[in-house]
Amino acid sequence: MSVFQKIKYTAARSRLRAPLTWIQHRGLEDTDVFLAAFERSGSTWLRFALSEILSGQSAQFTSVNTIIPELFLHRQGRLVLGNQARLIKTHEPYRREYRRAIYLVRDVRDVLLSNYVREKTMGLTAHVCSDDSLDQYIRHFLSGKTMRYGSWQNHVESWLNSSLASRGELLVIRYEDLRANTETTLHAILQFLKVGATTEQVRQAINNNSLEKMRLKEDLVKADRVASEKDVLLRFHKNPCEDARFVRSGSIAGWRGRMTDQQLELIDRHAGSVLTRCGYPLAFTGSSNGEIDTASTVLTAH
Repeated sequence: MSVFQKIKYTAARSRLRAPLTWIQHRGLEDTDVFLAAFERSGSTWLRFALSEILSGQSAQFTSVNTIIPELFLHRQGRLVLGNQARLIKTHEPYRREYRRAIYLVRDVRDVLLSNYVREKTMGLTAHVCSDDSLDQYIRHFLSGKTMRYGSWQNHVESWLNSSLASRGELLVIRYEDLRANTETTLHAILQFLKVGATTEQVRQAINNNSLEKMRLKEDLVKADRVASEKDVLLRFHKNPCEDARFVRSGSIAGWRGRMTDQQLELIDRHAGSVLTRCGYPLAFTGSSNGEIDTASTVLTAH
């Protein structure tokens, strides 16, 4: 990662973040629909599958931002929804500019580990904590003070407690349910978006964007120096190490056996109520029933 890129990464965790975020949200329309998630929650995979269904074209790292653009690239996004609206990806906590959204939530323990391994491999943990230890990273991650989007638990609750939820304009899905029942979950998402698609279209998009094929797409665009320089998704992720990949293993409950009891207890203490609310078992104090308790439109795939 270049010096400029490190400066930009640091700025996103400083007081400069507020004006930068305001600038990024300019040019939104009331008709825009958002695909929201805390980072490393699986939104790239979901975005590729939806992009292919909505456009009828193969989803690639070099083209996905014209179908479902990143927030700061939304001006170039196409009107892919039935009401001539854009579908835009955001990692931000809920903001009043958002009028309708899909929120993808993933177990905080997998999210935390995925962020930690990637940032450590890329030499970025110094921007979060004073050393590379998982102990320190967990404390900073749970406090949210040095994280770009705040803490995971505050991020999730900002969406679940939003006015969108109370109006039925928020569809909440779990990454784990999306992985286990991909076809059913995608059909529910398309219904929420008021987009028609055949079973064959959905199955083809799933097949074309399997984990293995997503990783191959990443490898191909990284091998093309010109394409990778132009692609915003991969520009900061060109480290050849496996742990620095943009598309990693996509594991479910991969945290088991990788954290100490003390670390898991700390997560339970800080994020346990939100974990339970989202249907995830706590490490020590019992398990939940697999449903998300929120007033929004909720999908729980079993």
